Amino acid sequence: MTLAHVTRAGTEKQIEWIGGGVQRIALDANATGGRLAVIRQTMRGAAASPVHVHANEDETILLLSGSGTFWAGDQRWDLKSGDTAFLPRGLPHAYVLTSDEAELLTICNPAGFEEFIRAAGWDLADPKPEGWAVDMSRLAEAAAATGQTLLGPPLALGDDMPAQYLGS
Repeated sequence: MTLAHVTRAGTEKQIEWIGGGVQRIALDANATGGRLAVIRQTMRGAAASPVHVHANEDETILLLSGSGTFWAGDQRWDLKSGDTAFLPRGLPHAYVLTSDEAELLTICNPAGFEEFIRAAGWDLADPKPEGWAVDMSRLAEAAAATGQTLLGPPLALGDDMPAQYLGS
């Protein structure tokens, strides 16, 4: 049986992420019986994800503040504060932030994506080695270990999703 759970503000596991952003894992598989993960992200402008696919999780992103361009399959959206995107599992997707800062709330069903974040990022509770950063090799290694697939580098603002990622 899954028990009710509360995560108090400021007590979340904080993980350094792409471009020096911070992922705050509010709910993970342990807290929800594997049903979902909730991650609050504070990101810096121009942060961009590589094109990737989640094999096991649907991802919903609520842009709390800021703006960004998001790709999902052959669709591209310019999102702003308050917009929400649903990214079903198996669909290649990516983002690039276009504001100086952005805050996102990401919900993944079922849980599991948070393990990728933990594997690729740096737990801010621990001293960080000089020169450490989230890079493509770190992301690829973490993806292979956690059921994610990296398809290619981040997209530029004017790009469409490359056809080879769509299975065309």
